[in-house]
Amino acid sequence: MMSPARVMAETMQHMFSHPLSPASYTRMGRAIAAGSEIFERATRRHGKPEFGIRDTMVDGARVGIVEEIAHARPFAQLRHFRKVHDGALPHQPRVLVVAPMSGHYATLLRDTVAALLPAHDVFITDWISASEVPKESGNFDLDDYVDYVIDFLTVLGPRTHVIAVCQPSVPVLAAVAIMEDEGHDAAPRSMTLMGGPIDTRMSPTKPNRLAQSRPLKWFERSVLSTVPAVYPGSGRRVYPGFLQLSGFMSMNADRHLGSTMKHFQHLVRGDGDSAQAHRKFYDEYLAVMDLTAEFYLQTIDIAFQRHLLPRGLWMSRNRKVDTKAITSTALMTVEGEHDDISGPGQTRVAHGLCANLPTEKHKHFFALGVGHYGIFNGSRWRKMILPEVTSFILAHDDARN
Repeated sequence: MMSPARVMAETMQHMFSHPLSPASYTRMGRAIAAGSEIFERATRRHGKPEFGIRDTMVDGARVGIVEEIAHARPFAQLRHFRKVHDGALPHQPRVLVVAPMSGHYATLLRDTVAALLPAHDVFITDWISASEVPKESGNFDLDDYVDYVIDFLTVLGPRTHVIAVCQPSVPVLAAVAIMEDEGHDAAPRSMTLMGGPIDTRMSPTKPNRLAQSRPLKWFERSVLSTVPAVYPGSGRRVYPGFLQLSGFMSMNADRHLGSTMKHFQHLVRGDGDSAQAHRKFYDEYLAVMDLTAEFYLQTIDIAFQRHLLPRGLWMSRNRKVDTKAITSTALMTVEGEHDDISGPGQTRVAHGLCANLPTEKHKHFFALGVGHYGIFNGSRWRKMILPEVTSFILAHDDARN
């Protein structure tokens, strides 16, 4: 519906910023161009970004990175960041990073992957927007998410470590519990749960309270939509990514509004570097994917309303999710002091659920002064949290024969 206005805004932006246009050298012209750019970017549908990781440093040497698809399923690809080097590389623990399926693409974890690469062999779950998956490929719910994690760990084999960032902490903990209960050879050596909603009854946040404030039928009626005919997933019921994005942005509306105003001022002043930094951040932040309706509703029901995992009542495909069955996979949890999405205590509770895991296989790290995104992104992630995660993984890399 906004496409005609967006095209007009894009035309105005080019007209009033082109170097051959006299208006581009006036403050009024720059203001019109700046306003037009902001409107065009706000109404644009941003495509999936690239990871764009070309190299990394290993033991002081620069090593090339090639992205490969190690395994593919209808709703996800197992993406491998393979190192290319002429000489022999030192042994590096194999790590599966499980990205959240909560609106943003897995590329939101670019900084997570880049920081892990120097010391780890990194794979990531690269989820596909539900609107891009044909209906013939079937449904995808929270139980499927658990099955995908088990499948990916099976493909990677023994001696794999798994890191779950935010939302997937729930299905990853469930997957490991099922694998240990069934004596699966590929059960990971360690799992690190970072800012995840294991038990949202602890320190409930604004998103947690919203999920509990309405019956499941209300979410089904109010926030789901049908994919239009122009997409491969035509006819599929989804929770649109833009609704999830608007929820995230409303939590910090003042900050986003202030950032937009600064971007406008940078454009008017001709501060190209600052304007480009703003564009880079929001190109990533505004790129969102659609979730299947069944996954969204089942997650609300199981994780946020009935709390079946911490209560020990979750049956996934007729398999009881018994966290007490976890006796070998070491557990680390990471929480941020200022996390406004998964409040402090929600992730740490996992240790109590894994009651039969030996004490030496438990570790918790509480990051002071860190918010939700700072747990896995930015300087505090790299300087404060990454060393703790790396040492934990190395300590348990040879813990099993």
